[in-house]
Amino acid sequence: MALTGPPKGCGSSIGSIYYNLCDLTAVWGVVVEAIAATGVVTSFVLFVILMACLPLVTDKKRKGMVALQAGVLVFTLGLFGLAFAFVVGRYSTSCVARRFLFGVLFSGCLACLVMHGLWLILLQRRGRAPRSWMLCLGALGLWLVEIIINTEWLLITVVRNPPSGADASELSCNFANQDFVMALIYVMVLLLAAVLMVVPSLTHKHKRWRRDGAFILVSGLFTAAIWVAWISMYVGGNRAVGDVSWDDPTMAVAVVVNAWVFLLLYSVPEICLLTQQDPDLEPPHDSDHIYPTRSLVFDNIHKEQVPPHQTVYMENKAFTMEEPPTVPSKPVSPYGAYNGQLRSCVYQPTEIALIAKGLTKMDQDTMMRRASAASLNAGESSSGSLDRSAGSLAS
Repeated sequence: MALTGPPKGCGSSIGSIYYNLCDLTAVWGVVVEAIAATGVVTSFVLFVILMACLPLVTDKKRKGMVALQAGVLVFTLGLFGLAFAFVVGRYSTSCVARRFLFGVLFSGCLACLVMHGLWLILLQRRGRAPRSWMLCLGALGLWLVEIIINTEWLLITVVRNPPSGADASELSCNFANQDFVMALIYVMVLLLAAVLMVVPSLTHKHKRWRRDGAFILVSGLFTAAIWVAWISMYVGGNRAVGDVSWDDPTMAVAVVVNAWVFLLLYSVPEICLLTQQDPDLEPPHDSDHIYPTRSLVFDNIHKEQVPPHQTVYMENKAFTMEEPPTVPSKPVSPYGAYNGQLRSCVYQPTEIALIAKGLTKMDQDTMMRRASAASLNAGESSSGSLDRSAGSLAS
């Protein structure tokens, strides 16, 4: 490459190890670089949104998961950055980054998912979950195990027993693909634990926690499928087709795709549900609220049911219009209606009540006699006969 000049799209001042970042003939490097750069920006924006939504979270249980979700975003951002180490050529720094950071970043994401699944199980069985700082310590402990494994692997293979006659800059790149995969066994165990740990939470009585378990399960299953694909190609597939140069593209694509799986299938849904009102939550019961409120719709329906000939009025508790009691057909004892109530509670008809309810014409005639026309005529005839008799006497 140095003798024939830089490839199309790369300048003469660019080193040969960076040709995959600008080579237009090998499109995979440019595409992976663009997708990884977009993932870095997206992860950073989601992290800022997560921190901004933290004061708006009203559910204390869900707020305890924010630390683990932030950890997944940080490690996912690191995976997008690690993709550049597989795009560039092999040299001492890029090989160390590949061997050390690959397992460390994936174990960080999976450790957070495992602790989230454990939190769901404890919440389902005990009704309450441990504190968030305990979950963070558990995820940190699982992550530190992979750091120790990768550190020991680098010390044993590079520093302690370096290959004879090898250049110091190529010591970190002198490893077999099978050794690289074997060093990731602990990460595979975490992946299996993340998938199995979340299965019991799918039967949780609350829908919101079943959704959390579904997000973790789907992310774990997609991650497992991606790992089976890249391990098959990295260990034996590329050599079976006779093209060993596909090792770096295979690893770069696997890292980028898996990082987007963590973002789209876990981080984004969890952030969307962070401030959402849960439909499974029952409304709070106010014990001080004795009288239920009547809505306007109920009042309107009640008014429509009143016949038009009746007058709608506001009832006064101090003064109530009541009809007089009907006269019983059978004789009733005057003490039969006594039930122990106060005298004020016994019905006492008043004149105003009688006037308001109205009397029939027959009742009015019986209670108040009026002068009729016949009586007036009789009075006139009697007065006329008296006048005639008086006149006859005078004559």
